[in-house]
Amino acid sequence: MAIVHKSKFADVDIPSVPITEFVLRRADELADRQAIEEVGSGRGYTFGALKQAIHALAGGLQAKGIGPGKTVAIMAPNLPEYAIVFHGVAVAGGTNTTINPTYTADEVRHQLQDSEAELLVTIGMFVETAQAAVEGTSVTEIVTMDGAEGTTPLTSLFGDPIEQVEIDPMEHVVVLPYSSGTTGLPKGVMLTHHNLVANIAQCEPVITYGDDEVAIAALPFFHIYGMQVLMNGLLANGVRVITMPRFDLQQALEAIQEQKVTRFFAVPPMVLAFAKHPLVAEYDLSSLRQVFSGAAPLGAELAEEAAARIGTEVVQGYGMSELSPVSHATPAGEYKPGTSGVTVPNTECRIVDADGEDQDVGGRGELWVRGPQVMKGYLNNDEATRSTIDEDGWLHTGDVAELDEDGHFSIVDRVKELIKFKGFQVPPAELEALLVSHPAIADAAVIGIPDEEAGELPKAFVVVAPGQELTEDDVKAFVAGKVANYKQLRLVEFIEEIPKSASGKILRRFLRDGQE
Repeated sequence: MAIVHKSKFADVDIPSVPITEFVLRRADELADRQAIEEVGSGRGYTFGALKQAIHALAGGLQAKGIGPGKTVAIMAPNLPEYAIVFHGVAVAGGTNTTINPTYTADEVRHQLQDSEAELLVTIGMFVETAQAAVEGTSVTEIVTMDGAEGTTPLTSLFGDPIEQVEIDPMEHVVVLPYSSGTTGLPKGVMLTHHNLVANIAQCEPVITYGDDEVAIAALPFFHIYGMQVLMNGLLANGVRVITMPRFDLQQALEAIQEQKVTRFFAVPPMVLAFAKHPLVAEYDLSSLRQVFSGAAPLGAELAEEAAARIGTEVVQGYGMSELSPVSHATPAGEYKPGTSGVTVPNTECRIVDADGEDQDVGGRGELWVRGPQVMKGYLNNDEATRSTIDEDGWLHTGDVAELDEDGHFSIVDRVKELIKFKGFQVPPAELEALLVSHPAIADAAVIGIPDEEAGELPKAFVVVAPGQELTEDDVKAFVAGKVANYKQLRLVEFIEEIPKSASGKILRRFLRDGQE
């Protein structure tokens, strides 16, 4: 029998409007206020100028033939112009696909071919990759935000402003982010205008903003977390956004101190830096009201260590590209270390174990989610869509979750990443959180190594903090005193750094590949 866990929040009203209209809903009221600017230089746009630029670019794109059924690829770091291109395409009725600029030409080409993009927008730094990647694709032109030689400068595309091209928000796919491809090639996630609008509206009662807020956007806009929670979500709430092309701890600390930043959105490696890096002590971070971590599990000890050091709450949320992305977040003042928060409004959850049995409070199983933020499906991949979203509309996340008596969910690990040791399931994330709580360990990752007798053996890869010394036995003994016998580390290897994706997820496949 299904046990459905509903949000404790009342349902919110989700307007049936295009995403840009929703994101710019306060643009006229806040016309003279700075909306988005580049870290360091301060170059940017007021809300009024941002709105004008978006509609002018939409006009220029329309004149180029970009509209419904056409896709524009954006392969760029976080810059103010990212928002202009994204929303210019949306207003013109087109579809965006957002590409990781650190991809190789082959990886970029896969996404360009799969999404059938006709225009690629990038910056000079990535033109060489772009030119190699577009061969054999539908891309007819490379546009650069900084007007690099041999490309079309973005400024030349601005035309006469147009109003939003008519689209059906429920059906029209406005963006195709690509899922991280932990299994197989990355898949295009079809998100509609309604998906994006719904998720921003759903987060409002949970993540609330004052009227004078400033946030650093160091998480990439090409990734759903940066795109929706930062770029779109912050602008929709009138927050001033400071874009960082890549995360640099010192630059971030300087910006927090000088610009009186109130919000910092992080992934666990950034929280790790806040907790352990000596630089942090040199800056005044008292303006921070909250650090919000997502994209990968954050250990309770690490969250508490960082919170104590920077003097503000460090909270967690949960989501995935296929959920536009948020299904769980932590209301201010309600953080329970190690949890990912409560279910956002208009959302239902189930926890289903390996035997197909629904679990209540305290039970573990795969998290299933249903709500207006669930994607339309995977592009050109009905089979993957059907295996992810069932006939009743439940999205099977692939993550193992547990619910407590207060309605807070904890993400234990990926179903696929659980280590199977003698029939027991060992969650790598739990061991990783434990390892980084050791003062001499800067970072860590755990994977299962195939073993004839046990099935898999838990193996830790450990990065030792500068100036510290550790032996394999030290690491094993530290863990041994804190977890059950079946979770003990059987192997330890010391490495220089843990391979991670741009969103901070551990790339376990690279660690596994080195074991063969």
